[in-house]
Amino acid sequence: MRFFGAVYLILRSDDQVLLLRRSNTGFEDGNYSLVAGHVEPGESAHVAMLREAAEEVGITLDVADIEHVHTQHRHSHDARIYFDLYFTARRWTGELRNNEPRKCDDLRWFPLTELPPNLTPFVRAVLVEHLPNHRSYSTWGWEPGEDRGRLTGR
Repeated sequence: MRFFGAVYLILRSDDQVLLLRRSNTGFEDGNYSLVAGHVEPGESAHVAMLREAAEEVGITLDVADIEHVHTQHRHSHDARIYFDLYFTARRWTGELRNNEPRKCDDLRWFPLTELPPNLTPFVRAVLVEHLPNHRSYSTWGWEPGEDRGRLTGR
């Protein structure tokens, strides 16, 4: 079995979070999500996060300004298994802009208390359920009880 790594940026300004609406990607199109992407071969998660921020929204982050806040073990709709690493940042340099208009048709700040209804479900779970309750780990897309059966050897 092959595992995949992805990084997600929770870019904060006061009580708001930056979200982008996906389009023409074939995955969660029409839904808002975070700046995100795959960890490429040979790069660390930190480097991947800095690269994705520059590629998608044109900002420069310093590794000292990003903090890992959550890991989600996700069983994707295409049967891939992901380890999603969520980072938060409140400082950056550069002007925010949509660098990928063919993959993103909207980029805007949302109050954390007023997230859009069309937010990618597994991202919503992290932002609404897990982070406010200080949970550093979660699962998504696994069958109920699947973890328990493996832990007990059944």
